[in-house]
Amino acid sequence: MRKRYEKLLAQENEKGQEAKKNSQEENKKSENDTGKEKKNNDSLSNQLKDISTSNDFKQLTLDFDSCSFCIGYYITLVDKEIIHRDIFPYLKASDSISALPLVLPIEKVIVTTDLSKIKENLLKGFILIYEKNKENEVCLVKASVENTRQVSLPEVEFSVVGPKEAFVESLDTNINLVRKRLPIPELVAKDIIIGKLSKTKVSVLYLDGIANKENVNTVIQRLSTLDFDQINDSSIITQLIQDNQNSPFPQLIDTERPDRIAAALGEGKVAILVDGAPHGLIGPTTLFEFFSAFEDYFLNWTVASFFRLVRFFAVLFSILITPIYVAVITYHYELIPKDLVNTLVISRSGIPLPPILEALILELAIELLREAGARLPTKVGQTIGIVGGIVIGTASVEAGLTSNVLLIIVALAALASFTTPVYQMGNTIRLIRFPFLFMAHIIGLLGVAISFCCLLIHLLKLTSLGRPFLEPFYPPRMKDLKDSLIRLPFSFQSKRPIQEQTEKTDRFNAKKAKKKKDPAKKKHGF
Repeated sequence: MRKRYEKLLAQENEKGQEAKKNSQEENKKSENDTGKEKKNNDSLSNQLKDISTSNDFKQLTLDFDSCSFCIGYYITLVDKEIIHRDIFPYLKASDSISALPLVLPIEKVIVTTDLSKIKENLLKGFILIYEKNKENEVCLVKASVENTRQVSLPEVEFSVVGPKEAFVESLDTNINLVRKRLPIPELVAKDIIIGKLSKTKVSVLYLDGIANKENVNTVIQRLSTLDFDQINDSSIITQLIQDNQNSPFPQLIDTERPDRIAAALGEGKVAILVDGAPHGLIGPTTLFEFFSAFEDYFLNWTVASFFRLVRFFAVLFSILITPIYVAVITYHYELIPKDLVNTLVISRSGIPLPPILEALILELAIELLREAGARLPTKVGQTIGIVGGIVIGTASVEAGLTSNVLLIIVALAALASFTTPVYQMGNTIRLIRFPFLFMAHIIGLLGVAISFCCLLIHLLKLTSLGRPFLEPFYPPRMKDLKDSLIRLPFSFQSKRPIQEQTEKTDRFNAKKAKKKKDPAKKKHGF
């Protein structure tokens, strides 16, 4: 009997200890929950304290009969007129945060409890509004100031014929310029935020039902996986997402013309616009598109084709003429026509430098003049370029450092390099002249031939968003030749380029377009 009593007593003690433990655990949980609630309640205040260390962040409290509101915003990011006109007068009519979206005459009003969203939108020009002593729910009102320049004339891709509008630094304005030319619902814009520090908004544009989904997905995937802290311009994105980042050749077209991007979207290409950049990117592209000015499509096809062939000739002339001169003067005298021998001998008589140093002096002088003209103000830069070229060229010839024949050749080569419509490709041509020059000095015309073969191999290996860069010559596609070296009439361009692999290949029905002309001819007896 005694043993049974002791056993029951031990069981009761164990139950008491378990109950005590459970009560202690419940007390701890309740304390943790209250601690978390306090932490959540204090987190907004703590964040505002961290933000308020910046001198341009302002906090104030407005006491009304119905409610008291606390307000916070960055003075440098908001429009004060919007605050005093569209926000402060309407706060009197509201008695809670949830009623503000119905009261405020502003389109974008967000009610949220997400602290990360609050911090993010404050830095975008939103105003933070919450009730005094109630931080569990806040209201974000858009009042950002728009400091953007007006749409102006193109400076880099200026054309005599055609539209005279260029992109600006505002992404919304740039998309508006494109949509104005393509007012269809198929024009899709996908937004992506890039940059850990800059939080740059990037928009990918394409025509749904025409653009190849593979090209669109490639662009979006490359942009989404970018791990870079600061994106200040579209040129940075070009370097980060192009197929070969070590190539001097640009693999995406950089343009400031909205009409060119609209035309590219119509062909099935993908465009990239960056907030804060007055240029857009187009891809996939080919080498020959870099030598195609958009003005070509506003001229008669014969005139446009002639100008395009002139550009291709000018590029080859700019790259090869100086190396060929150095190679012939150094190794291949027998190739000089007899009528020119006396002229070259007279021009080089008394010059102590070898042809390679002579050419390098002039080439570097041209590059210095270009850089000085580009970095100085416009009027001063033009004066420096003209006066500097005349003075340095004349002085070098009179001093006996360079020959007058080579001076003419280098000047023509520099002039020919300016014919490229896309600025980035012009820089590439300026660069690749120097390897040709050194190879010509080492082994003569064989070095020029080897350099040309290396350049061709490099171009054959290049791709743009996975598409061949030398198309339509490699791979050979005869149908795409209608708009490469020459531009055939629009009646021959009823199909979109094979390069883009578009979902819809037909641009228009060529037979129907031709039939519309026939009745008019018969009516007038033709």
